[in-house]
Amino acid sequence: MKICLLLAGGIMADGSASAQEKAVPEGYKLVWADEFDKDGAADPKNWKFENGFVRNREAQWYQEENAFCKDGKLVIEGRREKKPNPNFKEGSKEWKENRKFIEYTAASLKTVGLHSWQYGRFEVKAKISAKQGLWPAIWFLGISGEWPSCGEIDLMEYYKDDILANACWGTEKRHQGKWSTTKKPVKSFNDPDWDQKFHVWRMDWDKDSIKLYVDDILLNNVDVNKTVNPTDKGPKNPFRQSHYMLLNLAIGGDNGGDPSNTAFPTRYEIDYVRVYQKVDSSNKDTEKK
Repeated sequence: MKICLLLAGGIMADGSASAQEKAVPEGYKLVWADEFDKDGAADPKNWKFENGFVRNREAQWYQEENAFCKDGKLVIEGRREKKPNPNFKEGSKEWKENRKFIEYTAASLKTVGLHSWQYGRFEVKAKISAKQGLWPAIWFLGISGEWPSCGEIDLMEYYKDDILANACWGTEKRHQGKWSTTKKPVKSFNDPDWDQKFHVWRMDWDKDSIKLYVDDILLNNVDVNKTVNPTDKGPKNPFRQSHYMLLNLAIGGDNGGDPSNTAFPTRYEIDYVRVYQKVDSSNKDTEKK
């Protein structure tokens, strides 16, 4: 694809003009980005944090202090650390409450309520650790409707030796999704150091399709004309509404596997996140100021 150089002034994460040149795909404009160039906490204008035990019976406790910016990268650190679960209830059958101790911690960041987008090109340059029990992800959820009728797009998931690229929407059964899922074994890249390098995950999304890539390798092509919700628990087509972004490192849980033999601390590093939309698009990005 032909690339042209444009200035990304006025749309940086801190709202300031930028003198940094970026490669912008021809026919697109850069509408939002976070380059993580300022050391310290992630920009609160761009990201909110999840807290505690959240989903999928995962082992990690999400906490803000496990995410920080350093040397131009967002670092999400997974740690093996034991401390009391403040929500513990003796005899509870609820998984978030029946664990007396927290055994692992990590972080999950999301743009919900701050920035969301309908259609565009989304690029995330990141380095993951492809080790047993780890479950890093780059994903999106629709702003309207309950899960899965709101729509879920997994630009990247890693667990159990596979890279996944998925989309999910509603079915007749509440809280049960219909999935379009692809898996690519990490070993298929034929590079023993693959997870020690940064890679670019890209989503090209319009009203007809969602194409998910890693390093220009197409992993999944979802036909949006077929992603129709059969109930009123979300929009008729969840992929024709705005979505917000999540970056997280999960550990264990329903899919992550057993982390007990994995070395900690471990890092999931994000170099940048960039969102482009077509110059002539009639679909306005729904970034909230």
